[in-house]
Parts: sequence; C-alpha cells; structure tokens
Amino acid sequence: MKFPTTLAWLACALLPLAAFAADDAALEKGLTDAMRYDRAKGERVAPSGPALQGYIQAGYFGLKPDVRADYTDYRLLKRPAPFMGQSLVLVEEEYMSQYIGCCVDEGVSAVVRVSGSTAKLEAFAKANACRFEPKYDPAEELTGRNLGISLPPGRYARLSCHENDANRE
Repeated sequence: MKFPTTLAWLACALLPLAAFAADDAALEKGLTDAMRYDRAKGERVAPSGPALQGYIQAGYFGLKPDVRADYTDYRLLKRPAPFMGQSLVLVEEEYMSQYIGCCVDEGVSAVVRVSGSTAKLEAFAKANACRFEPKYDPAEELTGRNLGISLPPGRYARLSCHENDANRE
C-alpha cells in the first residue's frame, strides 16, 4: 500500500516541474516563431511583442526594457531560460513606434550563454534568413556602446533575425 502513496506523492511533486518545462517550451516556440522567416511572404512568421510578453508574464523580464537606445530595447533575463539548447540571457528587439531619425532594422536578436554545440542555432540561422555570431563579445557590443549592460564572463553567441539579415540573402 505504501507504493501507490509514494508514487502519488512523487507525481504531485514533479507535476509543477513538468508544467514549468512546458511553459519554457511554449516561450521558446513563441520567440523562435518571431525569428522564423517565411520566404513565401517575405516576412517573419510572428510578431515579437507577444513572444516577449510571454517572457514578462513568466517573470523572466521586467515590465520595461533594461535599456532603450535608438530603436532597440535590451532585455536582460532575470534568470536564464532555455533556448535552442543554450541559456538565453539577453533579448534585443528593434522596432519603430515613433520616427526619430532613420535606419530601423526591425527584428529580434537572442544572446545565449554557450555550453556545448551551437549546431541548432546555426541551422536555424541558415534556414530562417538570420545571422549567427558564434563569438559574440558582450563587453565590446554592450559596454562599448555605453549601454550600462554587462554580462558575466563566459562564452556567448548571438542569433540576429532582423529585416536586414533577411535582405542579405
């Protein structure tokens, strides 16, 4: 009789973990859809706003971007989230809500802390008119631009899925 009770207790203990993993999978799908390119339509499959709202609601981002510079919002994750086999640490979203000059390159970039193979990111970039930077240097890119954002030391990569990335093909 102890076995069914123990099994029930274990199931109850693991259920929240399964729900958490399912939520992470849904968040990742939303972000990848915002980065995925439909060649027939010549545009990204989904808008980035709803994908980022999902991360906000799940507590990965604050309500406001950490930094806004020109047309780009930089959002540091409060805790890493899974993304294509890596740890997502920063999302850059470039969009135009009000014209303030020129040169908007609408789209989304994901910065990941690399642990292991980046083959999924590379394959996604190739298939979806994105640019993959396997050796992204956050100190040079973020601190060097005086954004006040820094990431801890480590190996980083960046997947950029912007309008100009699609037009480079």
